[in-house]
Amino acid sequence: MATTRSGSTGRRRTLERAWERWHQGTGAEDGVRPEILSSWRRSAAHVTDEVDAAPLADEGETRSLFEGSPLSTAVDRLQGALRSAAEDGDLVVAVTDPQTRILWTYGGRVMRGAAEEVNFVAGGRWDEASVGTNALNLALRTDEVSTVFAAEHYAPIVHNWVCWAAPVHDPVTGIQLGVLDLTTTWDRAHPIGTATAQALARLLETAIPATAVPTPPSSEPGAGLHLRLLGAVEAHLDGTRLLLTRRQGEILALLAMHPDGLSLGELHAHLYGDERVSTGTLKSEVSHLRAALGGRLASRPYRLDLPVTTDVDAVRRAVRRGDPRTAVSAYGGDLVPGTSSPFLTELAEYLAVAVRECLLLDPDPQAVLAYAEVVPDAEVVQRALDALGDGAHPARAELTARLAAALR
Repeated sequence: MATTRSGSTGRRRTLERAWERWHQGTGAEDGVRPEILSSWRRSAAHVTDEVDAAPLADEGETRSLFEGSPLSTAVDRLQGALRSAAEDGDLVVAVTDPQTRILWTYGGRVMRGAAEEVNFVAGGRWDEASVGTNALNLALRTDEVSTVFAAEHYAPIVHNWVCWAAPVHDPVTGIQLGVLDLTTTWDRAHPIGTATAQALARLLETAIPATAVPTPPSSEPGAGLHLRLLGAVEAHLDGTRLLLTRRQGEILALLAMHPDGLSLGELHAHLYGDERVSTGTLKSEVSHLRAALGGRLASRPYRLDLPVTTDVDAVRRAVRRGDPRTAVSAYGGDLVPGTSSPFLTELAEYLAVAVRECLLLDPDPQAVLAYAEVVPDAEVVQRALDALGDGAHPARAELTARLAAALR
């Protein structure tokens, strides 16, 4: 991959200054993308500037997870092409699971050593709560190809890098399996990096066995509309996945949360807040969404005219009956990741607090371990350990490891 250092040096310096100002509390410069600033804010709640490496998951567990994943077959089939891409461009190629745990990597001569120093290796946890802003996590959150350049990364340990990541989906069910990421040094940034990551991700998808991923119950809703809104946005209409824009997904989420319907003004306020967006733009979005739903979106008020189920409903029901295992099982992460909708942002905060409080009241060890995969929360893990007392328990070792990782 050709070097474009002259075009990248100025951008890198601008971002370094913005990063320093933001961390000093004097505000970031206008040149920082909104999605990066949002990620910095989320990262600040979990990650310190002193983080020197990503936490590592258990080696055996990671190997077992990869071997049981359809991505293993796909990587095996394309290993020659992936290795050539890494060696020719002196890149690290990485493939992750849906929680941003790296399952497989291969690095060029120079980048291999740099990656190992910060645990950008199999088992490395590159979720936002572990290492802050990075392309792998952004690609999973937004379900879109993402680039993070130099000091756009939250952690200084990777300010020297540029990363391009693209989500990988099961070709039959559309379920998000993880991401494919390309990483090198900032001075080797190239405009085709994004396209290359996306092309390799699509190539991986074609190499996944058609019968490899059984469709889980959550994506087999039968008749009607089933929405996954936590951790990612997916919509299945009568069992078939809909291909929607991010904005259409937000509109669906808002209508699903308001089964009695919303007026044009209410929908506009819930979706855009104080943004200066015309009602004509919203009407156009709704029109496209109505077509995707086969006309099953009524107007005056806007309302979904078909049975709707969501993972949000599952979380709420579980929390109300004090069932932490079911609540955590349904809670895949932030509600509509990356949304700027005032209503959805407020609901996301409510759900996060509700699940956390449910676990604090009943710190079921297995539920806490599953929760820690999504949200590294030291207090919740400590509560589970305290509840175990001094007796032997099979979850104690992993809970202790989770606590140490959350406190890093």
